Amino acid sequence: MDATVTTTPFSTQIRTASHEQHTEAETSTFMSDLLGGRLGVDAYTRYTEQLWFVYRALEDGAQALADDPVAGPFIQPELMRTAELERDLAHLRGADWREGLEPLPATAAYAGRVAECARTWPAGYIAHHYTRYLGDLSGGQIIRDKAEKTWGFARKGDGVRFYVFEEIANPASFKRGYRELLDAVNADDLEKQRIVDECKRAFALNTAVFRELGEVFPLSA
Repeated sequence: MDATVTTTPFSTQIRTASHEQHTEAETSTFMSDLLGGRLGVDAYTRYTEQLWFVYRALEDGAQALADDPVAGPFIQPELMRTAELERDLAHLRGADWREGLEPLPATAAYAGRVAECARTWPAGYIAHHYTRYLGDLSGGQIIRDKAEKTWGFARKGDGVRFYVFEEIANPASFKRGYRELLDAVNADDLEKQRIVDECKRAFALNTAVFRELGEVFPLSA
């Protein structure tokens, strides 16, 4: 198909189509309470635990996709977060942080879907890759700033390392390059629509995690 037929860049299509779900995730009660300083560090810790399960699914599946013609270009070591999450959890929970670590049902469902896409559908994996990492490079920085101020973590230190991309000197430039990868994705229009739909699903899965965290940490007020 002639590239001029679809005039809207795919990165714009994906961003526009998932805007509503993105807003819903960002404005969840749990995240609003967390960012508003109305929840304790235990809620932040529990949230970080849930992220570990999701990123493990995302990154355990990455190696096998490195040479994939569709997902391969997106597998970039400087994005990987599992090691940083583990440092944060060791700081938040202590050396035996893995003990008793359990995903919420919504987290297990989310991680399960990410792992399934990694195994069976590389284009679908891109949807999860995009929603997570581009979000971390953008809105994640707001969470880091709030966490440092609310719970006294050292700036860009233990407890917030997940949000610090040491190997990405210029996040704005990196995000531009990432959007160019999306625009050049090796998929036809039908497959692109499926990626957009999976993107919406990723946001819905993420919102479900926030909902369950909100049930674990309801404000008593």
